[in-house]
Amino acid sequence: QNTSSTNKLIVASGEVSEAAPTSEGSEKSSSSVTPVAPLFIDEEAMLAESSFAITPDDLIQKAKVWLAEVNSGNYERGALSDDFEFVGPVVGPLGPDAFIDAVKSFTLQDGIPDLSGQLHHLRVDPFEPSRVWFTTRTAGTHTGVLAGMEPTGKSIASPPQACSLRFNEDGTINQYTIGYVMDRRIGNTGGLGGVFGIFYAIGRGLPFPEAQPWKMSKRYRFFNFMGDLSRKFRGE
Repeated sequence: QNTSSTNKLIVASGEVSEAAPTSEGSEKSSSSVTPVAPLFIDEEAMLAESSFAITPDDLIQKAKVWLAEVNSGNYERGALSDDFEFVGPVVGPLGPDAFIDAVKSFTLQDGIPDLSGQLHHLRVDPFEPSRVWFTTRTAGTHTGVLAGMEPTGKSIASPPQACSLRFNEDGTINQYTIGYVMDRRIGNTGGLGGVFGIFYAIGRGLPFPEAQPWKMSKRYRFFNFMGDLSRKFRGE
């Protein structure tokens, strides 16, 4: 009677599980299977092992309180550490005073009274237990005067954007990141996040490349053309 080897498969957890025999021959030792890192991490276990002074639940609550204050136009300097940085895809880093001056230079709600960031999915980063990530999908209607621009009546639907707040153990905020678009195909902002996307959606896109929808460069188009040509020659 023929004997068959027992295959060992690596599963997502990084453990080895048995599979049905696939071929005849001598038994294969499990030691010949190369172990791999787990595909999914144990977030709860990692956060439980964290030594950060503020618990994840309390950190998320602190983030919500500060974001609500900011949404109401209250920018308390004492909530920000001296080494605070505000960073977006093309903006910043701005220090605490420069950040407050920038956001107070005009109020979006004056021109978009129903503006909402529609924040959701707040969670603590298991790799950076001092950091709270959240997602926004900003929406509103331009019915008021915005930075000198008369109302257009146009709606704003931003794509989902990844944002974060990072805290010190004393509860002050040392970093605020916003505007990192997760899917540029969604919404009507030309794939732009933050204020750039809002102005684009109401037909008043700012006059520099960083505030305009992404366009493929000539070099990138040429690179893709050469790739397509190469595949045709190979008969793919």
